[in-house]
Amino acid sequence: TVAPKLVAKGAGIIADKIKEIAREKNIPIIENKPLARTIYKTLKLGQVIPRELYTAVAEVLSYVYKLKKKVLN
Repeated sequence: TVAPKLVAKGAGIIADKIKEIAREKNIPIIENKPLARTIYKTLKLGQVIPRELYTAVAEVLSYVYKLKKKVLN
């Protein structure tokens, strides 16, 4: 199994641009500030999510997949 990796990160104007692009591409935006802050402070772009964050990231991904399934049905 391949672990998820960080493909974008930013603060301020950069974060706003990332969210704008996500909206344009119909990518769900999930707010989890503690997780976002931890990822922002500890990971570099392209880095795999560390095991310590698997549970929190899995919860977000599970929610996103459920949203996607709802939209497709």
